[in-house]
Amino acid sequence: MNHTELVERWDRQQAAYISHREGRFEAILDALELAVGTAFAVVDLACGPSSLGSRILSRFPDARVVALDYDPMLLALAREHLAAHGDRVMFVDADLCDPQWTARITDQLGYRPQAVVSTTALHWLAPSELVDVYGQVRSLLDPGGVLLNGDHFRFDERTRHVASWSTRHDSATQQRSFTEGADEWDAWWSLLAAHPHISRLQDERTRRFSGRDASPPTTVEFQLAALRQAGFTESGTVWQLFDDYVVYGVV
Repeated sequence: MNHTELVERWDRQQAAYISHREGRFEAILDALELAVGTAFAVVDLACGPSSLGSRILSRFPDARVVALDYDPMLLALAREHLAAHGDRVMFVDADLCDPQWTARITDQLGYRPQAVVSTTALHWLAPSELVDVYGQVRSLLDPGGVLLNGDHFRFDERTRHVASWSTRHDSATQQRSFTEGADEWDAWWSLLAAHPHISRLQDERTRRFSGRDASPPTTVEFQLAALRQAGFTESGTVWQLFDDYVVYGVV
């Protein structure tokens, strides 16, 4: 299976877990254009196979993308997926828990980016790690720059009704998607592990993530408080569907 098929199946698999995923992408792209125009450099944090990065490059011909990830298998797939964009995209293999990751960005790019984005990724960070990363992003960005983070932010006991609606909505989306042939999470990873050029990275991936457990879910209120704590002058939400949000911070 080639990289195009793998990314297409990744997108279908992710859409099973993220209802109206394309709507979330559109919200991020629209906010990017309104915030920083159409010619900018943007860092895609924990980019995965770069579904968002490819959409940015396609919509904004004068944009440059720095695709950063610590997962060697996903980063290898992103390299293949975005190869046609040439020097408009750079790849950085870095761990967001290592505070030196921002230096890797500025060394390669040569200047401060105008934007940082992320989708369905930063929830893997522990809350304290997320606050640190938000602070590092704020220091990395050009003055007036923007951070846009799309992810699930869970409800708590104060919002039991909408939490129930959200759970039922997610379940219905997954059931429909899997019935229509979307891969489940583990099934997609089995496909990636069979890729002839990427399978050799599986042991390294296991080594890097050994002992790193999923972090507890956080609310959108926590996200906004973390952005304020990090020093963003303005923060809020630009998009929401049940527990799925796009939050922003402006330097």
